[in-house]
Amino acid sequence: MNIRSALPHEGQVILDLVYALALYEKEPDSAQATLEQINAAYFCENPAVFCDFVEDDAGEIVGFATWFLNFSTWTGTHGIYLEDLFVLPQARGHGYGKALLIHLAKLCRERGYQRFQWWVLDWNEPSIKFYQSLGAVSMDEWTTMRVSGDALDRLAGQ
Repeated sequence: MNIRSALPHEGQVILDLVYALALYEKEPDSAQATLEQINAAYFCENPAVFCDFVEDDAGEIVGFATWFLNFSTWTGTHGIYLEDLFVLPQARGHGYGKALLIHLAKLCRERGYQRFQWWVLDWNEPSIKFYQSLGAVSMDEWTTMRVSGDALDRLAGQ
């Protein structure tokens, strides 16, 4: 297998994988990003979001990781936040997802980052067990908060 950064002409591949992930997570209508948005975010002069593909031995893209930097005021260092990790269903069980996680963990260590974190849906028990087998721990004492849509408009209008 091979792990590599997405190239500027591969925005549609990212978009297709995002949609496949949304189908898996039972939220296909929530995947609303456009190709123009993907290209503008990932392939601009100073991107704030990154994508790595994992390819099988034949060079076919079988999965991806989308990530960006976060920052901890407690450690005084950046970390990686994994936004999406997805391996095509037909390619699962071959270590591609684990390889992407190892790749990002190594990137953290090489750059002096102290944390590597992500969310996982609480119904996704196979993924939770997989992540725990790699040493990930649940941050159960934290509650994710979000403001969007009309609530975001109201908050911004205050």
